[in-house]
Amino acid sequence: MSDDAPKLTQANFDNAKLRVAGRDVNRAEWQTAVRARVGKQRINIMLDAPIIEHFKALAGNRGYQTLINDSLRRVIETGHLEADLRRVIREELSH
Repeated sequence: MSDDAPKLTQANFDNAKLRVAGRDVNRAEWQTAVRARVGKQRINIMLDAPIIEHFKALAGNRGYQTLINDSLRRVIETGHLEADLRRVIREELSH
């Protein structure tokens, strides 16, 4: 792999022509098309401040929201979610 290509700047991204299915679109339309293609859905979620701080520190230059998404996916894939939910429900019912 060669690094001969010039580095892209924020201005390059800001001035980019966005296209979906061969037609020019605005940034909102482009983002909607990208989300639909990758199967992601925008949500609003309240998380404890220490959780956000932890993931931001881990993420570095990478997006912390992506890291949270990846972590949640791993939890689901490993099957720990059900056990965690049962524990939380038991704790809540015991109060």
